Amino acid sequence: MERVIEVVPEAGLHARPASKFVQTVNQYDATVTVGRADDDGDPVPGNSMLSVTGLNVQHGESVRLVAEGDDAADVLDALEEILTTPVEEEAS
Repeated sequence: MERVIEVVPEAGLHARPASKFVQTVNQYDATVTVGRADDDGDPVPGNSMLSVTGLNVQHGESVRLVAEGDDAADVLDALEEILTTPVEEEAS
């Protein structure tokens, strides 16, 4: 299964959104790869924080997610929610 999603969080796919992304991937029985939607480069493993942040995806860019496995549809739904939800600012 494949899905293209525009990244909404202001920080892009870095820091907290990337951490939530990787944690979510690891909760499902599926293999997920992620890459820029408009790039022919190789996608990276979605369960690697270093690889996901290394993509340097910014707010407003689109990513292509590919998931395989028993939970493929569920993990794509969960990742879409993370990538389309603005990150709330922490109370100081």
